[in-house]
Amino acid sequence: MISRRTALVAGGAGVVALAGGGGYLAARDKPEPPAPPSVDGKNHLLWRNWSGIAYAYPAVRSAPRDEAAVAAALKTSIAPVRVAGAGHSFTALVPTDGTLMTLDNVAGVSGWQGDEAVVWAGTRLGALGPALAERGRAMANLPDINKQSLGGCLGTATHGTGAKIQAIHGDVTALRLATVSGEVIECDAVKNPDIFQAARVSLGALGVITQARLKTIANRNLHRRVWVESFEETLGKAEERWAQHRNFEFYAVPFTGLAANISHDETDAAAKARGPDTDSAFLEVLKQLRNLTRFSPPLRKSAAQALLGSAKPEEAIDQGWKLLSTERPVRFNEMEFHLPVENHLTALKDVVATIEAKRPDVFFPIEVRRIAADDVWLSPFQGGPRGSVAVHCHYKDDYDFLFELIQPIFLKYGGRPHWGKLHSLKARELALLYPNWNDFLEVRRRLDPEGRLLNPYLKELFGV
Repeated sequence: MISRRTALVAGGAGVVALAGGGGYLAARDKPEPPAPPSVDGKNHLLWRNWSGIAYAYPAVRSAPRDEAAVAAALKTSIAPVRVAGAGHSFTALVPTDGTLMTLDNVAGVSGWQGDEAVVWAGTRLGALGPALAERGRAMANLPDINKQSLGGCLGTATHGTGAKIQAIHGDVTALRLATVSGEVIECDAVKNPDIFQAARVSLGALGVITQARLKTIANRNLHRRVWVESFEETLGKAEERWAQHRNFEFYAVPFTGLAANISHDETDAAAKARGPDTDSAFLEVLKQLRNLTRFSPPLRKSAAQALLGSAKPEEAIDQGWKLLSTERPVRFNEMEFHLPVENHLTALKDVVATIEAKRPDVFFPIEVRRIAADDVWLSPFQGGPRGSVAVHCHYKDDYDFLFELIQPIFLKYGGRPHWGKLHSLKARELALLYPNWNDFLEVRRRLDPEGRLLNPYLKELFGV
């Protein structure tokens, strides 16, 4: 399969914050986590996120087999209680020296209400696609990684791309939420509506979502196109393409003057194979170009254009769950902010110019997407559509510059951070970005008055 981030290849270039048992690793010297704590002569097992910068030595590992067991564990297990999905968040949402829970046993499609699927929260997106397809249905959109659990996606406002398509939580019509009192609350737009508005994007701070009811669409084939052109041409046509295509996104590649465009549109045409995945090879080309030419930007640009600029367009036709997400064998760290659409591309140009002026070590493409508005209290897309800009760096490379150089640009243009991606905003700044911030905090206090779900990171985030 050809991945999104490999689009340029297209057949071409052929803060240490330790608290309790968990924390966050700084980038510069990349220390290993400290030795595990020992209880009764037994060492606790290490948990780390996908990129390796967030870690924990939880005292208890919990893998409940059903909803009742989830609720019981929330009430009785050692606090803080946190849930780990695929570990694809880069912020310290999960680390705990208390109880680390997995919902892997609470997974699968449990039923249907018309065309709405009732799905257990531990279900991974990669498994949900084919399960829905068996009934001729599909999710309206998918993120570019499908390893996450449904609960983790909802907790962090995970999204795909499409000017008329909401993030995944926008398709949720009802939830079941296990709380620290040991009860399970049902909520939707009518029943417990304040909890519903808070829980669809809640960072796991209200309880544990055990089940969600999702709107689905007919499972039609999508026609995928990938093509390379100049960055300036892409900027000039991006708005038109978001209006034209069901899904559209592009990748600006610093130091090359190029951008990769990717569109998906519904089609009745027969399937056409996507082809082999070339993601790792593509990134290796960009990495070697950086290593060989980093002290000569003009040489780097000309070499990249010679290797990649004449890449032939790609096409594939298949079911959406097979095309919209991709594998990610090369690990990275990432900062992504969601900007008002009127500032979206201006902010992107500022980011690219800053990287090209000050950070020749960057070689990952910059991902640019568009997401429709919704009304969920802590949704970054509340109140209007947003455009996302995501800056990545190799997991072995320094990422401090994201906070020093890139985050100020995003904030200047009114950006809201992706809850699972790197940022340094705390309660005071976030309260200014979210009109219902205090409403959310009130629901949180009501459902978890003793803070059993709050690890050190969340306490700081919410100002507890």
